[in-house]
Amino acid sequence: MKNTMIKAGVCVPEMRPGDIEGNTDSIIRIMQENSGCGFLVFPELCVSGYTCADLFSQTLLLEKTIEALIRIRDASLGIKGMTAAVGAALAYGNDLYNCAVYISEGRICGIVPKVNIPNYSEFYEARWFTSGKDIYDCVIPIGDDDVPFGRDLLFEDAGSGAVIGTDICEDLWVPDKPSTHCALAGANIIANLSASDEVIGKHEFRTMMAAQQSAACWCAYLYASAGMNESSTDLVFSGHALIAQNGRVLKDDIFPDIPYVSTSLLDIEAIENNRRKQSTFNTEEDAFTRIPVSVCCAESDEISCSELSGLLAKEGYRISRNPFVPKDDEERGRRCRTILRIQAHGLATRVRSTGIKTLVIGISGGLDSTLALIVCSEARKIVPDIRVIAVTMPNRGNTTSLTYNNAVELMKILADEYREVPIEGGVQSHLQDIGHGGTYKGEGDTTYENAQARMRTYILMDIANMENGLVVGTGDLSELALGWCTYNGDHMSMYGVNGGVPKTLVRYICSSYALTCGNEDLKNVLLSIVDTPISPELTPNKDGQIAQKTEEKIGKYDLNDFFLYWHMRYGFSPQKVIAFAKYAYSELELSFIRDAAYRFYSRFFSQQFKRSCLPDGPKVGSVTLSPRGDWRMPSDASVKLWLDDVRKAQ
Repeated sequence: MKNTMIKAGVCVPEMRPGDIEGNTDSIIRIMQENSGCGFLVFPELCVSGYTCADLFSQTLLLEKTIEALIRIRDASLGIKGMTAAVGAALAYGNDLYNCAVYISEGRICGIVPKVNIPNYSEFYEARWFTSGKDIYDCVIPIGDDDVPFGRDLLFEDAGSGAVIGTDICEDLWVPDKPSTHCALAGANIIANLSASDEVIGKHEFRTMMAAQQSAACWCAYLYASAGMNESSTDLVFSGHALIAQNGRVLKDDIFPDIPYVSTSLLDIEAIENNRRKQSTFNTEEDAFTRIPVSVCCAESDEISCSELSGLLAKEGYRISRNPFVPKDDEERGRRCRTILRIQAHGLATRVRSTGIKTLVIGISGGLDSTLALIVCSEARKIVPDIRVIAVTMPNRGNTTSLTYNNAVELMKILADEYREVPIEGGVQSHLQDIGHGGTYKGEGDTTYENAQARMRTYILMDIANMENGLVVGTGDLSELALGWCTYNGDHMSMYGVNGGVPKTLVRYICSSYALTCGNEDLKNVLLSIVDTPISPELTPNKDGQIAQKTEEKIGKYDLNDFFLYWHMRYGFSPQKVIAFAKYAYSELELSFIRDAAYRFYSRFFSQQFKRSCLPDGPKVGSVTLSPRGDWRMPSDASVKLWLDDVRKAQ
């Protein structure tokens, strides 16, 4: 498959203000030692040093800066596949400019001037430098070459897909950032060459701004600031090295030992996919000139699943095993509370708009119905005259005492009224009426299984009619993705509160609620439900124990949710998703993951018809399958392309 991962680095070289030769040696050494990187970003004015002050007016310093750039250019000739952005002071006409100089494989490719020149507090740049805001389509002679010079330059490697734009320090701190226009013109990587001194709170604010810009522009943002040996007189510099992508901070280091290089993989495909989805992300391509440079993909242009998985491991790329579930306990708790609030307010709004205050819900003693009942209880706090009728519908011989007892205990605590309606008689009568015979015929007897699910929905709908109520659905996002629901059975309701919540997150919401509800009895039953194997209990139990375990049929939900996230959120090919899964689940064999992926894509495509007629329900995250919202797909679409790609995973 095509490799879209680029290894990039932000560099803090060892340097002294005015020591151009020594600074240049440090820059070249870093480039040579990091030859596996496709792109390196160095600090602002790193060739001479940022704090040279009035030395910038010295002809000797400016001449030696040109010589240094030629040295770096010549050294880059032997470093294939790399582009470096270094900071230098350069004269043009009667003015001096603070510039980012792009060097690649023996060429000085282009020079971008700083647009926003700070002249406040400790900054006096306007004393020496002129803004590049009006510099377009110009050239600066460097040695024997006329080098493109202007704020209208982007640097592109057509093979890897990298397109680089530029901010220089203060450019990040203003409302109209040059990088915004670069991104709209197609830049997917932004280099910020910076020299930002350190004061209390500035590190956090800088990090927030860079991450936010990477989110707003759907790009990678590489920020390299001057190191401690620039510190002089009243200022201390921290060598802040930051890499962010699409709003996510990948690397964030401050006060590192110098010289220092922080590297990370950048995923160009993830950036481009986000932009394609964001239809308000417009273009300004006519305003910029693209200059070819060399930015190689990490290791090779083509890469296998195993090779990509190995690359991710070698570079320590962060991929969560449970992408829907935050790893941090505090953040996970906030996420769970927010989702529950969204669900409850969505249900409360439906109650208000219809004027129907009675909610009817089926309780099985499983995770999904438990969460749905919690949502009903929380909605009652918003609309106090809501009446919750909870109904458990056991089928003797199938329903175990564990799930039955948990269901009864849960209903007693959270519902206003609970009822028990055994279904074995109705199911038996129905099955006999249609000529089935009424007894379970073994594996594959979907008539027997689905008759129970439809009987339960039939009962709930009739109770809702009798009580002037709404049936609250319980099915979750993962079940909808896999079609693990009975058409016109648990598939149907009058409002489905869990349709936007994946199974892996349902478990955490229930356990989080258990630990914060303040009711010891409720806590105990919730934790018992969380620990119960996932099962629809539609087949006979074995000696009172659950026999039908969902994950034995359709695979582990954590792996299915992993596939769902990367398939839906980024539109990655199956091979890339499998490679990510192999890295995240390193204990699993590639063949096992490939088989699981084959099953996932097969079910995802074949079960779209069930999603095409879903009841309303609240959207809670960036991945959703509502046919009225984020996912529109023909029910009869062919899965062949995706399954062929799964088979290629090696």
